[in-house]
Amino acid sequence: MAAAPASWQPREDGLAGICGLLEQQISPSSAVDKSQIWQQLQHFSQSPDFNNYLAFILVRAEGRSIEVRQAAGLLLKNNLRGAYASITPENQKYIKSELLPCLGAADKQIRTTVGTIISVIVQLEGVSGWPELLPALVNCLDSNDLIHMEGAMDALSKVCEDVPQVLDLEVPGLAERPITIFLPRLFQFFQSPHTSLRKLALGSVNQYIITMPAALYHSMDKYLQGLFLLANDSAPEVRKLVCSAFVQLIEVSPSFLEPHVRNVMEYILQVNKDPDEEVALEACEFWSAYCDAQLPPDNLKEFLPRLIPVLLSNMAYADDDESLLDAEEDESQPDRDQDLKPRFHTSRFHGSEDADDDDDDSFNVWNLRKCSAAALDILSNVFGDEILPTLMPLIQAKLSTAGDEAWKEREAAVLALGAIAEGCINGLYPHLSEIAAFLLPLLDDKFPLIRSISCWTLSRFSKYIIQESGHQKGYEQFEKVLMGLLQRLLDTNKRVQEAACSAFATLEEEAAEELVPHVGVILQHLMCAFGKYQRRNLRIVYDAIGTLADSVSGELNKPAYLEILMPPLIAKWQQLSNSDKDLFPLLECFTSIAQALGVGFSQFAQPVSQRCMDILQSQQLAKVDPASAGAQYDKEFIVCSLDLLSGLSEGLGSGIESLVSQSNLRDMLLKCCMDEAPDVRQSAFALVGDLARVCPVHLSPRLSEFLDIASKQLNVNLLRDTISVANNACWAIGELAVKVRQEVSPVVINVVSCLGLILQHGENINKSLIENSAITLGRLAWVRPDLVAPHMEHFMQPWCIALSMIRDDIEKEDAFRGLCAMARVNPTGGVNSLVHLCKAIASWHEIRSEDLHNEVCQVLNGYKQMLRNGAWEQCMSALDPPVKERLARYQV
Repeated sequence: MAAAPASWQPREDGLAGICGLLEQQISPSSAVDKSQIWQQLQHFSQSPDFNNYLAFILVRAEGRSIEVRQAAGLLLKNNLRGAYASITPENQKYIKSELLPCLGAADKQIRTTVGTIISVIVQLEGVSGWPELLPALVNCLDSNDLIHMEGAMDALSKVCEDVPQVLDLEVPGLAERPITIFLPRLFQFFQSPHTSLRKLALGSVNQYIITMPAALYHSMDKYLQGLFLLANDSAPEVRKLVCSAFVQLIEVSPSFLEPHVRNVMEYILQVNKDPDEEVALEACEFWSAYCDAQLPPDNLKEFLPRLIPVLLSNMAYADDDESLLDAEEDESQPDRDQDLKPRFHTSRFHGSEDADDDDDDSFNVWNLRKCSAAALDILSNVFGDEILPTLMPLIQAKLSTAGDEAWKEREAAVLALGAIAEGCINGLYPHLSEIAAFLLPLLDDKFPLIRSISCWTLSRFSKYIIQESGHQKGYEQFEKVLMGLLQRLLDTNKRVQEAACSAFATLEEEAAEELVPHVGVILQHLMCAFGKYQRRNLRIVYDAIGTLADSVSGELNKPAYLEILMPPLIAKWQQLSNSDKDLFPLLECFTSIAQALGVGFSQFAQPVSQRCMDILQSQQLAKVDPASAGAQYDKEFIVCSLDLLSGLSEGLGSGIESLVSQSNLRDMLLKCCMDEAPDVRQSAFALVGDLARVCPVHLSPRLSEFLDIASKQLNVNLLRDTISVANNACWAIGELAVKVRQEVSPVVINVVSCLGLILQHGENINKSLIENSAITLGRLAWVRPDLVAPHMEHFMQPWCIALSMIRDDIEKEDAFRGLCAMARVNPTGGVNSLVHLCKAIASWHEIRSEDLHNEVCQVLNGYKQMLRNGAWEQCMSALDPPVKERLARYQV
């Protein structure tokens, strides 16, 4: 391709200076001060044509090394991304005119750098801002010259990956969308003799499966033909892309594959055994995707006898699996910083749906082994016991292999047993005691990875083992599993410690009060582990201690237990600084203990609460001035401290007042309620609600500000990203209302109108926010019926529907007091929603409060007298018999 005439020319001294700096910048020598070079480059970049120099060096500086030219290109890319709009149109034009001829540059590294820059420019100004680009790409693709075809294909594939939608837009001056021009050429490259072109072309088309533009939709037959043509390609990276296409199609547009689904499954089954693990892994994703798409299981059923053995054989550790190296690590080796996974604290949440996600396998590298186990898990959930006749003989055969060299086979069999524990439980339940009896000795196996997988598999059966503990034999088995896992907590191998501790935490959650007789021995083991674990596994011990506290709650409150539990934790608490991230899991652990011990935590409460407030103070300072705070800002410290203070208020009740009365917690908390980070606001409003319950007097000097900020969180248009913040703010307003009564008046009208809108959008909003909205609305109506009742027609129907979903408790009582108060003030406001009101009243199993029961009777009888000429009977006839039966309790 002929180069465009260059209107701009560099000055020799500028060119030499920039090249010299780039050479130094990429030099491996440590003698060079990189920050100084960076400053000099920044100085050069003040010049308006600095980017022209970089483009010139990339494209034309043929006397310079490829590395220097590439460095110029990468710097140019970053500059364009950061400040494209501030470059003059002439300079933009110059840079673009220099790039296009380079699609055919002899050196591959230069071509790929140019492709990257082209993609960045297209991201910034679309295709229409660069009319020369599409013709240049088409010319190169049609040139039959491998270098030009590869250069254009590389640039095009990057555009498809980074901004696929750009090619599916109308472009002024073009009769058809760019994608319509490119697709036939991409399909043609599926047949190219050159691997690079086949791979780039297929990768580019695959980018459009999710968005499915019309051009691809109408060419689907051609695309599928291409996929079948490439299915047995000699290049593994092409086969991997074929599998990826089938996986995405089955997820997004399964109807296209339906006529071919058996052929596709046959193919995927073969490729699932591909010698290249990445290809096999991509193929293995298909089975889970097929099940998730809820397609007819019959198609898959006939493949199970051939598929299950493949999955099982792929579940054995590969020889190069990183876990094999990790498994050698003994407990005496300290953890490195990179061994510590980033941890995510879940902010405090008031309501139903407060379920933690299962923590995934600790070593989070997704590989063929894990993917195969996940596929088996999903198959067991779809087909249940139907897979057992194929699977169990294979598992038994692997388990009975003897000798050290077969340990990976035995390990895979134990993993498979854990994978099907839930899906196949009906068929496995009668054999539960045999399974446990088989797994328990494996906890002492000489191979650490067999010990660790046996912990995990036992934890997968723990729910069922506990169900059986009601009779003597079952109870003995539960004790054996409990003691087996506790002994493994003290293993010398880090990987086994981790698996045992996680498995034990699962067992604790399932067993709950069943643990009470064993608290002493559990604490001894946990605190012994606490004394010997390195930092990474220590986090899991904190979790197990916290889970124990949640499970046995007040039972923990015995001097003998506290003597084992608290001194080591307090020693650790004193040893860690306020900016040490190892404090997070300890704060979480203390939160559970404070809630479990209740007033029993009083003896530890003063230093703990003071520390939380110190952390809040130093973090709020670090946010504006890290230097004088002596720490970097990290919102996680704030969230964990707020949550621990919430745990203390829940545990100590009004006893918290003496701890907070002399502090500036109120002002810090108000700041947290206004923080820009949703999780900080979420935890802040949880604490506002908890303090409102036990010492509202602490909040009263700034009550109007708390109420005002809380009500601003309820805007229905802003809910999508901050639903948990709204949930806690809503709950806090309700808690304040019942404590400070008339003082909430200024926000009542605003809050009620927000809650009415939330209830009307009920189907798109999570259950917890709906419940909290219904309760808070009722509490405000109870406190100020005169303000709320005039508006009741606007929200009555969705409100009654929400109230009927709430379980019987004190909060529901408050809401119904509000309902009755409004019906007295404005009875006509409830007439149009009377059927829903009756259903809401019938949702009570029993109203325990006598005065509320009487109020409800009065409301119903009031409506009965008010509705004349058969209107009451008409309302009753719209109710189901069970509802009418329940209403009879209220003398109507």
